[in-house]
Amino acid sequence: MLEPVWQQLDPKNARHLVEAGIPCVKRMGLKVIVMEPRRVELLMPLKGNENHIGIMYAGALFAVAEIPGGALHLTTFDVSRYVPVIKHMDIRFRRPAVTDVTIAVELSQEEVDRVNRELEAQGKSDFVLHGEVKDTAGNVVAVTVATYQARRMA
Repeated sequence: MLEPVWQQLDPKNARHLVEAGIPCVKRMGLKVIVMEPRRVELLMPLKGNENHIGIMYAGALFAVAEIPGGALHLTTFDVSRYVPVIKHMDIRFRRPAVTDVTIAVELSQEEVDRVNRELEAQGKSDFVLHGEVKDTAGNVVAVTVATYQARRMA
């Protein structure tokens, strides 16, 4: 169970939670590049995530595109009171990924303020992240739109 990490969160624990808190993500080798308030950048290695034709497995691309919402929540919102969940994600695969890939997402301060107001008033709030998964040459391999919800812990 992950409650102790949520209750005693520091930057080292947050990075560890993102990279190793979900066993299958840990096995994929996902790494945090940047994890700061309102901004997250992650890397998914190609090695170990190849499919039957030698390109990155679609599930690994989905994982690197989905995890940023939870990672951003850890550094941006009150983790002692609220947890993140994903509500919906669209992913459009643009080209094969034949290298490691990265994704960077961020929220404006205005959006953070809106979410915090709704959390205080209603106990939950949705936020949307737009992402581009890129290979090491900067080519966009997938485009995503993901809706997350921060919600009060039960």
